[in-house]
Amino acid sequence: MSTPSSTATDSATDSATSPGGRPRFIDADGLPSRLVRVLAWISFVLNVTIIATGGAVRLTGSGLGCSDWPVCVPGSLTPTPELGIHGVIEFGNRTLSGPLLIFAIAVLVLTWTIRRQRRDLFVISAVVLGLVASQAVIGGFVVWLHLNANLVGVHYVISLIIVCVTAAYLVRMYERPGARERAVPTPFLILAHITTFAMAITVFVGVLTTGAGPHSGDDSVVRDGFDASLLAHVHAWPGYAALALTVALVIWALAQRLRPRAWSVALLVVLLVQIGVGVYQARSGLPPLAVGVHMVLASLTAAAMTVVVLRLKRPVAA
Repeated sequence: MSTPSSTATDSATDSATSPGGRPRFIDADGLPSRLVRVLAWISFVLNVTIIATGGAVRLTGSGLGCSDWPVCVPGSLTPTPELGIHGVIEFGNRTLSGPLLIFAIAVLVLTWTIRRQRRDLFVISAVVLGLVASQAVIGGFVVWLHLNANLVGVHYVISLIIVCVTAAYLVRMYERPGARERAVPTPFLILAHITTFAMAITVFVGVLTTGAGPHSGDDSVVRDGFDASLLAHVHAWPGYAALALTVALVIWALAQRLRPRAWSVALLVVLLVQIGVGVYQARSGLPPLAVGVHMVLASLTAAAMTVVVLRLKRPVAA
């Protein structure tokens, strides 16, 4: 005779498993269900979108549109009419943090139910949630410290990292679980990692360049003290190096039909557009829209590079 507690436990177990006994949110091949995939894609898109809205805050001078955190202004959670459009833009960016956090939690909760079969996805989803939560706290310090340029740069870099990690989740959720083996020659693998390093340097110098430029988020913000004109040139050097390395990756991958060839081409396309926008903005006096597009493309370039690196290996054949 079953007790109420055992009945409840059995019911919970039944709701979390399929008729075949495996967790409900994973199929027989170890791939997450459609619901998990949809939530993961939404999480990725939201993390790219918040980079765009964060850029809008900075580029429109709305960084202090809400002068406090977590409320907008003392005594009001939402912007008051006196704050005008700047308050609306800043509060809109903050509001997006809510859905972003909700979907990160949703992905983690559903992945937790399949953690025994897909420990890799569970770890990635936990990292995403941790970084998203930390961004909320850092965002508060950004406001409290009146848009300190260096802290704003850290805030942006972490957003880029989150985009890369969510992209990693997307890649792994379409692949079978278990051991992985190298799918490319060792020299190609080394070249891919050198390309990744060149892109990381490009992003780092780009953040410093933006921190020294005219788009501070508010006229009263103290810049980081670097020469923006000099940094713009320094920023271009690793960028062109990354382009040359990516071209080499594409030619090699296509010639030998290597696993990362499709995403190497995608990376090259995004990088070419990114460099084109960068050259345009530098020669046009840094128009805000171009700078914002450049910021978003940086996240997509980093995500594409992440996919290329993950495609260097493949699941071991059963």
